[in-house]
Amino acid sequence: MVAKLFASGDLRADRRAEFAETLAHLGDIDAAVDVLRGALEIVPTWGAGWFRLGEYLERAGDRDGAAKAWGRAVQEQPDDPFGAGLRRDLLRDQPLSDTMPPAFVEMLFDQYAPRFEASLLEHLDYQGPQIIEDAVAQLSDLPVERALDLGCGTGLIGPVLRPHCTHLTGIDLSQAMLEEARAKGVYDVLEKADIQDMPISPDRYGLIVASDVFNYLGALERIVGWCAASLSPDGALIFTVEQAQGRDVTLRSTRRFAHGRDYLVTLLDQAGFARVELCDVVLRQDRGADVRGFCVRAEVLRGQGRSQGDGEAQVPMGAV
Repeated sequence: MVAKLFASGDLRADRRAEFAETLAHLGDIDAAVDVLRGALEIVPTWGAGWFRLGEYLERAGDRDGAAKAWGRAVQEQPDDPFGAGLRRDLLRDQPLSDTMPPAFVEMLFDQYAPRFEASLLEHLDYQGPQIIEDAVAQLSDLPVERALDLGCGTGLIGPVLRPHCTHLTGIDLSQAMLEEARAKGVYDVLEKADIQDMPISPDRYGLIVASDVFNYLGALERIVGWCAASLSPDGALIFTVEQAQGRDVTLRSTRRFAHGRDYLVTLLDQAGFARVELCDVVLRQDRGADVRGFCVRAEVLRGQGRSQGDGEAQVPMGAV
């Protein structure tokens, strides 16, 4: 049966889509494309159907047709819960997306939540908690009054931060992930929010951490600006990202973004951070290969704000 999330609302179209799925499973992609096109003639506004058609066409080697189908999926569902825009842009020489659609990220992690930690820790050798623990240990002003786990997920980083703060807040876009985090009993406050669209609040944090979160954002100007405005004058921002080979931001085939060293250093300097360190780390395994990244630690000089002169971001000798 076609999953409820993908249902068109028309039984005739759904039955055709089910038949197309069977044909695709049997390896007859051309026939699957024809059958699914017939379903889309019945319900031409069916975003999920256009997304699936793009997948079939890509398997059939029709990259242009796949890109057009994914573009139509975005047209029909502008919130893009399937990440069709990312799939479309990956087929182009110059990707257009600079972030992941929040609806796509929310759906992805709502579905992933029950098996998230087992997948990361048992199958992907995820190093996030240890990387963050090592970075936090290098801070001089601990403990802090308030800490924020930005994109906290199931709360893997919570136990790392809890000993170093009086009050710990976690924010995530996925309600299912937040429920997993709540069960740990580590956080004082857990909130559901899109971290790309949060207002500046009067609360200030001594420490903000984002472990493997910015991989899903691409352009980081908005969120880094929010963090700079939300930190106390002597606060620190620690985050990890996948490491790009070039200078800027790259959309990978995994539909995650990677970030270059020069991009990060320049951005953090512009945001007012006076001390910036990048460490070369291995975040996890992917199909037996290391996923290399940066652990970034950025601090603002005590008593200084952006308007008082930020100083230059510094990368220590040996940092990658």
